[in-house]
Amino acid sequence: MPHKDPVDYVNPYIGSIGHLLTSTSPVVSLPHGMAQVVPVTNPGAADRYLADRIHGFRIGCASLMPYSDSEESSYSSAYDHDLESAAPCFYSVLLEDSEISTAYTALHHSAYFRIVYPEHTDSRLLVRLPEESEITAQNEQTVIGQTIIDGVPHFVYIEISNPFSAGSSWSKVTDSGLAISFGKLADETVIELKVGISHLGYDQALANMKREIGDKAFEEAKGEARAIWNEALGRIEVDGGSESQRTIFYTAFYRSLLPMMNITEDGRYFSGFNRSEQEAGDHDFYTMDNLWDSYRCLHPLQLIVEPSRQSDMIASYIRMFEQSGWLPQFPGLHGDRPYMTGNHAAAFFADTYLKGERNFDLEKAYEAIRHNATKATMLPWTDNAPMTELDQIYADKGFFPALAKDEIESVPEVHGFERRQAVSVTLEHAYDDWCAGQLAKALNKEEDYSFFMKRAANYRNLFDERIGFMAPKSADGEWVAGYDPKRGGGQGGRDFFAECNAWIYTFHVQHDVEGLIRLFGGCGKFEKKLDDLFVEQYSGLKYEFLNQFPDSTGLIGQYCMGNEPAFHIPYLYNHAGTPWKTQRKVREIMKLWFGDGPLGICGDEDNGAMSAWYVFSAMGFYPVCPGKPVYEIGSPIFNEIRIRQPNGQTFTIQAVNVSEVNKYIQSAELNDHPYHRPWLDHEAITSGGTLVLQMGPRPNKSWGAAG
Repeated sequence: MPHKDPVDYVNPYIGSIGHLLTSTSPVVSLPHGMAQVVPVTNPGAADRYLADRIHGFRIGCASLMPYSDSEESSYSSAYDHDLESAAPCFYSVLLEDSEISTAYTALHHSAYFRIVYPEHTDSRLLVRLPEESEITAQNEQTVIGQTIIDGVPHFVYIEISNPFSAGSSWSKVTDSGLAISFGKLADETVIELKVGISHLGYDQALANMKREIGDKAFEEAKGEARAIWNEALGRIEVDGGSESQRTIFYTAFYRSLLPMMNITEDGRYFSGFNRSEQEAGDHDFYTMDNLWDSYRCLHPLQLIVEPSRQSDMIASYIRMFEQSGWLPQFPGLHGDRPYMTGNHAAAFFADTYLKGERNFDLEKAYEAIRHNATKATMLPWTDNAPMTELDQIYADKGFFPALAKDEIESVPEVHGFERRQAVSVTLEHAYDDWCAGQLAKALNKEEDYSFFMKRAANYRNLFDERIGFMAPKSADGEWVAGYDPKRGGGQGGRDFFAECNAWIYTFHVQHDVEGLIRLFGGCGKFEKKLDDLFVEQYSGLKYEFLNQFPDSTGLIGQYCMGNEPAFHIPYLYNHAGTPWKTQRKVREIMKLWFGDGPLGICGDEDNGAMSAWYVFSAMGFYPVCPGKPVYEIGSPIFNEIRIRQPNGQTFTIQAVNVSEVNKYIQSAELNDHPYHRPWLDHEAITSGGTLVLQMGPRPNKSWGAAG
């Protein structure tokens, strides 16, 4: 078999057919790149792999479409996946309607297109931007365009290798466009486009393109992008496993390295948080993050392989706070997006700091965390609005109130569709407050530490020992009558939960698993609840259950691998004294719900979050509680994993005799010393060394059982 570099294993079409909701796209970009190029397929086609036509290739604010007929109907083309190639650094496809071959690569702020028009072709190119944009043919080899989206300017500069004549242009309610022609070509002709993008102006877009592409040939630029990806993906090297497993692994790692997006341009950036140009200073500026998803394992994975970048990201969050007055939850190019619930920047900041990456202003970071925790409403999907009467009940009673049975919503700030999510709000904020408490402790703020640690215990207020589930209480402190832990709460369970039910959220106490075990009455009962989770059925037909909980895909009983609140649960057997069950379940989940084809991701990929879970689990460990410098040990699928550290150290995991059947740890050694714990310190990884796991076909139930 010929040698393959890590980038050669990546299949960007994994997950491009959604199991129920969204699907992935074959993104060509550098790690954390601002320039991301994707094919634009059938409008409204959620499953991108099943789209039968390409309408262009999006780069920044622009979409570029080669074509050969002057009719508007030719602005899209059929294509065949068998005549297509997709990789992190390169994409090519044959546009079948016109027989035009299109390929592109991307660098950080630029993209390079190579278009091959067949002989005797009336060769044309369509440049599209959003409605009310400006597109201009600056000269016979340059097109420039600009638009403003939600107060943020977008610029594109396109340098074209061949002279063209400008044709029709328009600006409609739907879009703006410019059609250009290269004339009728007697011979097959290669036309190249060097594209720079910017948020700072045309001159900066041109400077970005010149700096990154300049006079390079297409293959040279493509080779540079490939080398960058190989270096990034090569920070984790694996031996063994199947071809399919290596494909899934490196594709997941690729997706884990796309967010957040670095939008710094020559030391400056445009902030969507105060709609102004800013100096970057000592830290590049990053945005595009889904904290509800990414705090769990995406940021912890990036912290292992590129720790200094996490400080830049936290410094970016601090600037967002300074510019807007609030710490964002889902920062985007145009400001915060009012999605989900929680104050999960606390988890991101605490995890980074307590694992030793500290090149950011901790005092300012804590100020931002504390501000949101004490001044913003906990209501989900409200974009850090001021506190409401519901928040006062939380402050007084230690739980977020749900509506009583048959009670009509009377609080105007509650989102009409997303509802109160009262149990999830209580549990997620209890964890976030624990994280805030760790930061307060690091800063010797004892009063704040006590305040947040008291709130971190609020999860106990919603555990109903009568039924063995987390359950909602109304404002009067009474349990909500008629509560159904599995099917209660309406669409997505949103009266009580965020997209899942009580079977999942009952285990959402990452920071105090031992305390949760005590609520259950001990390890045996806790283990039994975990066992029941993986076999409990739907109380009706499966399609009815999924109609209510469309985010709960990847089901094994009531466990839903397809949604983030479930990610840590299989690793909780380690806390119950039965780590062999963690080993078994994690292997089962990877085998069932992750594949190397379009259906290979069992839920919303969520900007790298789902992918990061697989990377960790395939290596054999996972961060159950970001904010604690500890990982739970699972069951690796590779013979050897080498994690290269920026400090020059390498941490190696050797799984001796590992196979599909040999998934159970028989014994372990860490740096030549017997190792009996089912968890691993972060310092063991960063210091370098070797963890040797002897694997076998039947569980050694005593290994790791003592914790």
